[in-house]
Amino acid sequence: MASTLDLLKRLNDHRVKYVLVGGMACVIHGSQMVTQDVDICAPLTPENLSELLAALDGLHPRFRTTRDLRPLPDEPAKLAGFKNLYLLTDLGPLDVLSEIAGVGDHSVVEQHAIPVDLEGTQCLVLDIDTLITAKRAMNSPKDRHAVVELEAIRESLRNRENR
Repeated sequence: MASTLDLLKRLNDHRVKYVLVGGMACVIHGSQMVTQDVDICAPLTPENLSELLAALDGLHPRFRTTRDLRPLPDEPAKLAGFKNLYLLTDLGPLDVLSEIAGVGDHSVVEQHAIPVDLEGTQCLVLDIDTLITAKRAMNSPKDRHAVVELEAIRESLRNRENR
């Protein structure tokens, strides 16, 4: 998790607007899910892309879905029109999503985020109810398994609160 924290710290240091979603958000909520990448929902505006590029400077970001692992351009204008960025960096894979299935774009996702302190690194994480909604909408076998686990975690949390 050290590389994940380093990546999130870099995003914070450069004031990238983002919400942590996906498998890492599941883990933060208590899931035993194994995830290899960091998924964030972020507005792909020129300003936020500029901050993202600054945060990734020196980490050799490249498109992981291209055969030749083409480097990420260093100018926000060259990323205009992208809806998602699937990247490989020296700190691991990073998926930058402009919207989340079943939820909406970053402005909606942010309304369903909770602040979390990860060993001194502050970040917004999609709340468990909305994460379940997103996983249901994705509907892959891995996501369906995550829904079952997250629902059990949510039920356990509710039972503890009601004691």
